[in-house]
Amino acid sequence: MFIQKMCGPAAVVLACVTTIGCSDPGPGLESASETADAGTEATTASTTGTTAPTTTDAPEAEPVTWHQNIAPIFVQKCSGCHSDGGIAPFSLTSYEAAKPFATPALDAVERGTMPPFLADETADCRPRHGWQDDPRLSDDELELLRAWVDQGAPEGDPATAAPLPEPPEVALNDADVRVAIPTPVSVDGDKDLFLCFSLDPGFEDDTWIDAVQISAGNPQVVHHVLAYVDESGASADKVNEDGYYPCFGGPGINTANLIAAWAPGMTPFEMPPKVASRVAAGSRIVMQVHYHPTGKPELDSDTSLDLRIHDTVPEFVGMLALIGNSEGPQLLPSEHDDKGYPEFRIPAGVENHVEQMLFKLDDVPPLRVFAVGTHMHYVGTDMLVGLQRPSPDGDEPAEECLLQTPRWDFNWQRTYSYDAALDAVPQVTAGDQLYLRCTYNNSMSNPFVVQALAQQGLDAPKDVRLGEETLDEMCLAVVGIAIALKDAI
Repeated sequence: MFIQKMCGPAAVVLACVTTIGCSDPGPGLESASETADAGTEATTASTTGTTAPTTTDAPEAEPVTWHQNIAPIFVQKCSGCHSDGGIAPFSLTSYEAAKPFATPALDAVERGTMPPFLADETADCRPRHGWQDDPRLSDDELELLRAWVDQGAPEGDPATAAPLPEPPEVALNDADVRVAIPTPVSVDGDKDLFLCFSLDPGFEDDTWIDAVQISAGNPQVVHHVLAYVDESGASADKVNEDGYYPCFGGPGINTANLIAAWAPGMTPFEMPPKVASRVAAGSRIVMQVHYHPTGKPELDSDTSLDLRIHDTVPEFVGMLALIGNSEGPQLLPSEHDDKGYPEFRIPAGVENHVEQMLFKLDDVPPLRVFAVGTHMHYVGTDMLVGLQRPSPDGDEPAEECLLQTPRWDFNWQRTYSYDAALDAVPQVTAGDQLYLRCTYNNSMSNPFVVQALAQQGLDAPKDVRLGEETLDEMCLAVVGIAIALKDAI
């Protein structure tokens, strides 16, 4: 069972109880536009034998242009990737660059594939708060984009252009400390590598951190990265002459606490005001990097971790908890179990396989959930994280959905932070239960499965089980929690 437990008195004890679901239904998706037939109606005058047509003139559509309407939307919602030198293959920051992509951009937005933001509201999941830095277009913005495309994507008058907003930040520009892998790593052959690097951040005193960002040096081979605080410094003794040590499933030491997790698509992780994570004096940072070979020689020399220092003692201790990946009593039965007891097994060829887990959170102080993420591999298609409160306090609901990512895409993972004050985010007390529902498509109708199999020289699916290899699977919630400092000491 791969669970990152919280440290000290806030340790999470997980045990199996009854299953839950998120039963608060939400409205379905409705068309944002309707069509109406307009034309002429002819009537016959019986006394004259003539027809008298009546017409209804439709009002002219309001002109929608690049400079007046569309450029502000693209700068705010798209330029983080679609800019000169950005990660995207083309820019959307000028009219000349954007016009050829007007129709494909509208199609991608309508299908929900762009901007890449996996959190969504569904009939099963309607979180009570929105999300920070949500790049999705509003209904009004989508209507403007549709009208612009329908009108032939006109440029408009640059002399009367609307003011442009500031583009989104995709880097942690105010970081105070950077630690990076000390030696280049060669990635070749057909085996995944799990390597740990023991890094010295140079903290001579206890230090509080309120923002982190992991950057993949070579995103072609860096599958995911976990960063831990090693207060004991024991990781330094495990490093070999190559500057790292092999590790699987964690940092290989018992006293490490998770502070950052990265997979493709994640942006910098910032904690709410008054919240920070403690790094004890003399601690080392362990970066566990999972490398996945591409079939040709590759080199990674730049994978790094940026840290922003919180210059005062915070009111709340923040941390990331990884909860899930259970084959123990927390795993609930599924329709494809064939051994008489629950087993995590995604049968080959099955397009809609569901695994569910339920964790009882015992012996924990009051927690505030300010961020949630989901994590699966290539077979996953949908994941939901829910919360049940047997004895809810105050206005807290008996059950609620924290997050659903119904169009799971491994390439666009991130942690989703609630757009709400810390006092308003979901709260957890001892005895509450965390529910995970993970859906998988282990067939050739899943293009990600086809791709992953091809990379391994395979042409047909095989049964998939829990594990860290690319052709294994996970069902893992990443939960950002804050504990009042008085409750954590």
